[in-house]
Amino acid sequence: MTVDPSAETESAFTPTGDLADYLFEALGDPGELTGRLCAIESVSGNETTITDAVAEVLDRISAGPGPDLEILRDGDTIVARTQLGRAERIVVAGHLDTVPVEDNLPPQRRRLEGADDTGGEVIWGRGACDMKAGVAMALVTAAALREPNRDISWVFYDHEEVDASLNGLGRVSRNHPDWLVGDFAILGEPSNASVEGGCNGTIRVNVSTTGVRAHSARAFMGVNAIHAAAQVLTRLAEHETGTVRVDGLDYRESLSAVSISGGVAGNVVPDACTIAVNYRFAPSRSAAEAEGFLREFFTGFDVVVTDAAEGARPGLDRAIAQDFIDTLGLSPAPKLGWTDVSRFSALGVPAVNFGPGNPLYAHKSDEHVAVAEVEQAARTLREYLEGQ
Repeated sequence: MTVDPSAETESAFTPTGDLADYLFEALGDPGELTGRLCAIESVSGNETTITDAVAEVLDRISAGPGPDLEILRDGDTIVARTQLGRAERIVVAGHLDTVPVEDNLPPQRRRLEGADDTGGEVIWGRGACDMKAGVAMALVTAAALREPNRDISWVFYDHEEVDASLNGLGRVSRNHPDWLVGDFAILGEPSNASVEGGCNGTIRVNVSTTGVRAHSARAFMGVNAIHAAAQVLTRLAEHETGTVRVDGLDYRESLSAVSISGGVAGNVVPDACTIAVNYRFAPSRSAAEAEGFLREFFTGFDVVVTDAAEGARPGLDRAIAQDFIDTLGLSPAPKLGWTDVSRFSALGVPAVNFGPGNPLYAHKSDEHVAVAEVEQAARTLREYLEGQ
């Protein structure tokens, strides 16, 4: 479904006055808070304004009737944690940045009657499902909690939507790994307010072909590197990726060419061509094993790894994770895309994706999230953290 940006608009969100006040006033309304968070543009690299506002909101929450929060900051990443001496600690994390705006700000509250999966009110705009609805879920819950059954670390971080080396959660794991200590982590990535366990790993490689330059009028004097790329593309087109069962969940793998580049001029036979390939592999395989598979798959060609991130096993065999699943009363599904649950897994913290929003609308021009789903997710998270 594509959302008509001109239809059924009820209201738009426009920040007024102090941004911390603007957010704090909506802590009792998850849908409203989602819209207000979206109204603060925070494309990757521009998170400081929203981070400052969220830090102030957390400081006010700490001063309220709930448990005190120790608030820590590294750049545009914030950790706010209770110190209640509970036997277990839950980490609830969400990123504050978004992909670039695509004519979908300012955000709006809309009514989509008859929508296939979001009937009723939605928040429409950049970041609505990925993942300011998840941030709203966390902030609303933090403000409402009085006697949590476990200690909690709330984490809000920067630069998730860009190169992994810039990721705020990764930076904190390197600079302050003790800030992320926990027994279980919940990442608020959009998952239709259900549980998606673990995640596939991802690796990107450049596969190169070489040739000999020549004038295109005398192409027989050269060797066309772009033509040689046909062998690479044929292997990819003929390959059938499989489904791998890991800890009870089925992870579908994928292997795709994502870009191709080559050429010198309109009258020159090219001597070089590069095909960028992305492999999404099941979490039963390491990044090193995935690299080995690709080097064998592309035997005869030069292969250079440009980026790689480990997957994460579901970790649903842990009692604390099973308790969360029981609270939801839903069957978990695998996360096919890569998320930062992988970073928690690397720290020895089992993690799941749980957040409002349909991931199919993430990064799209018609990105939106159902208000009812944000409300449901916030209720579920609070019930879990207050349950006995």
